[in-house]
Amino acid sequence: MRTNKQTYIFIILAIAIMLFAYIIDNYADEHILMIINFIGISIILSVSLNITNGFTGLFSLGHPAFMAIGGYVTALLTFPIAKRALFLPDFPQELATLQLPFAPALLIGGVISALIAMIVGFSVLRLKGHYLAVATMGFLIIVQVLINSFDSITRGPQGLNGLEELTNIYWVFGWVLLVIYVAWKIKFSSLGRSMLAIREDEIAAKSLGVNLFHTRNFAFILGAFFAGISGGLWAHLVTALTPNTFSLIMSFNIILIIVIGGTGSITGSIIATIFFALFTEFLKPIEESYSLFGASQIITAIILILILIFRPTGLFGTKEPDFLK
Repeated sequence: MRTNKQTYIFIILAIAIMLFAYIIDNYADEHILMIINFIGISIILSVSLNITNGFTGLFSLGHPAFMAIGGYVTALLTFPIAKRALFLPDFPQELATLQLPFAPALLIGGVISALIAMIVGFSVLRLKGHYLAVATMGFLIIVQVLINSFDSITRGPQGLNGLEELTNIYWVFGWVLLVIYVAWKIKFSSLGRSMLAIREDEIAAKSLGVNLFHTRNFAFILGAFFAGISGGLWAHLVTALTPNTFSLIMSFNIILIIVIGGTGSITGSIIATIFFALFTEFLKPIEESYSLFGASQIITAIILILILIFRPTGLFGTKEPDFLK
């Protein structure tokens, strides 16, 4: 019965989100549409990182690295051949005439991010706590350095611009629905219970037969796949990519959302993402009018400190609303 209830709830949610996307696409102005799209991409990032960090208790700071990989792969695969000779004259000849539609390029970007996560995971996931955080932070820095170094493919610090605007609200919220569905199905499955068991007590989970390394690696790979997808959507929404976009600041912002919403709570990640996006947007004109630049970051930091003091598990903890179960 619970499975049927969850299916009906998800169908209703899908219809509501697609109806919302249709209304925004047809009646909202460009500025509002852009904000909604960024919120959608941020939801993909926060929910996917919650699979890695929230469900299994890992502390990865490398999510923007996988986003960068997916973004650059998607952008390069969809880059118009006519522009390639002008922007990328030293691009490898074997790929110079390759141009794919958006859908397969986006999937390839996600898959390559996942494959790299699998390779990286074999090394870094043997670490724990702050050691893992430092290792994944190092991976993010390595990716930034490589993007800056490979001028012939990435244009280095100049970045890629002139990309086609292929991302729209339907692409964004279609992937929002998919990441929520996947995260929800995992959380309320035996695999999800294994992940949460690892997070709560590794020794007890191992004694019950849970394979710690493979379970963590799966969560790491799946989170990287959706991060790569979000990077591809981002690239073709802003129509430009630079290495500095995918920085430690972005990583901390995503983790901030997870901590405040609740590590392990899908609902918490979504609500916290929407709140902080709208909160930051609301404060922008006030900051500009009164030259209070950085006020939103200060207020966000205060909110984080208060949450950690009075509710260290976040607003939702690991729970979801009862009516959604």
